[in-house]
Amino acid sequence: MGPEHPERPDRIRAIERILEHERFQVLLREQAPYGERDAILRAHPEAYVAALERAAPTEGIVELDGDTTMMPATLEAAMRAAGGATLAVDEVMQKIVANAFVAMRPPGHHAERATPMGFCFFNNAAIAARHAQKAHGAERVAIMDFDVHHGNGTQDIFWSDPTVMYCSTHEMPLYPGTGAASERGEYDTIVNAPLPAGANGDVFREAMEIAILPRIEEFAPDLVIISAGFDAHRLDPLANLRLVEADFAWATKKLMGIADRKANGRVVSLLEGGYDLEALARSAAAHVMTLMGT
Repeated sequence: MGPEHPERPDRIRAIERILEHERFQVLLREQAPYGERDAILRAHPEAYVAALERAAPTEGIVELDGDTTMMPATLEAAMRAAGGATLAVDEVMQKIVANAFVAMRPPGHHAERATPMGFCFFNNAAIAARHAQKAHGAERVAIMDFDVHHGNGTQDIFWSDPTVMYCSTHEMPLYPGTGAASERGEYDTIVNAPLPAGANGDVFREAMEIAILPRIEEFAPDLVIISAGFDAHRLDPLANLRLVEADFAWATKKLMGIADRKANGRVVSLLEGGYDLEALARSAAAHVMTLMGT
């Protein structure tokens, strides 16, 4: 994204380093493949994908907006982020693995149907949900987004879709300015639980318990997708919530419980934000350990 940008390669390096620990050696690891165009087109129109391809530079940096830039390798990275999301869905839906965590960048939840923004180009969670439906016959998919920023893109894509439930906890007011509790979608399948600046894990857990978890349980999804942003951590420089690693682990376990009861345990987790490297690494580790059942 350019020098001094918070969405930087060190984010993935920090996660890779902590996942080198002995406790993670049993994990099956796979390189994210290049995303298939047809899978991406289920969430984004052809004209949008073509416009990103045209915008991709052969050298230097191109600004798409004040936050979102492309350099020569950006398009491939975004395509592989989408490919990692669909591969994870394939392996979870085919019962090759119980669940999956996709450590990817760029993130995706701000990418609207035809607008890149907020460091995001393709909406990986939306692509994963559509792939589960098209390729594996999933009738209902629930997406839980605990990134500190509201996933306006995911909400935009599924606003009028009764088959996908999008749920979000996020700080408000904060970028991108969407995510009020009154935003419920055409079929009441959008569930927003905004949190005030300074909210800690107790406030987050209460919001999950009251506003979100019962709705996902009632929806009875065939797959649970997690937009796993770790920038609600108390150390993150881009926001003002006060969560710690144990809060992300708790949320993960709760979502796994719903998946066990309703979705044959199927969970796919996709990395979104998280910009303090130490907090990101520790939070991702806690999240993955929970997915592993340890």
